[in-house]
Amino acid sequence: MKTRYFTDTDTLLIEFKDRPVAETRDLDENTVLDVDADGNICSITVEHASKRADIPQFSYEQVTT
Repeated sequence: MKTRYFTDTDTLLIEFKDRPVAETRDLDENTVLDVDADGNICSITVEHASKRADIPQFSYEQVTT
């Protein structure tokens, strides 16, 4: 998984799988979901990310059970 934040466009890109995108779905006017041919999520794009996702506070934690 890769997470990238583009400061020049205030865009957050979260890539889950490096697969060809078969379909792009608009979740709302500022959020796009890309899926592969099997319906698996490839990526999510969030526009105006600093306002919508509190980007400066981003963290990642892997939890084992």
